[in-house]
Amino acid sequence: MAIEQYRGTGRRKTSVAQVRLMPGSGKITINGQDIDEYFDYETLKVLAKEPLDILEVSDQYDAIIKVTGGGFTGQAGAVRHGIARALLVVNEEFRPTLKKAGMLTRDPRMKERKKYGLKKARKSPQFSKR
Repeated sequence: MAIEQYRGTGRRKTSVAQVRLMPGSGKITINGQDIDEYFDYETLKVLAKEPLDILEVSDQYDAIIKVTGGGFTGQAGAVRHGIARALLVVNEEFRPTLKKAGMLTRDPRMKERKKYGLKKARKSPQFSKR
């Protein structure tokens, strides 16, 4: 007997989150750790749980998430995107609410590449007149 699972993939900057939602009590596990242990800041926890809170189903589903790449802010954004996509697989009627909240849109902002002759993407070396 297979347990019902709903999958979703979220991305933000260079982070990728693979989300598995299952009917449960609202426990969220990220890379084998509880969400409270994984994310240090309360704002990141709130950001990651946002799709569940908006739809008021945070106590109905357990989430097992594998997230790689990027920093903690990008990972929290990827988790949010992945949970929103997995919720669409659960029920397609969630789409208008999630779309209005802007959770289904992949954030396209990426780090700009470093250019030659410069120290970073736009920072130039110190200018000396003499």
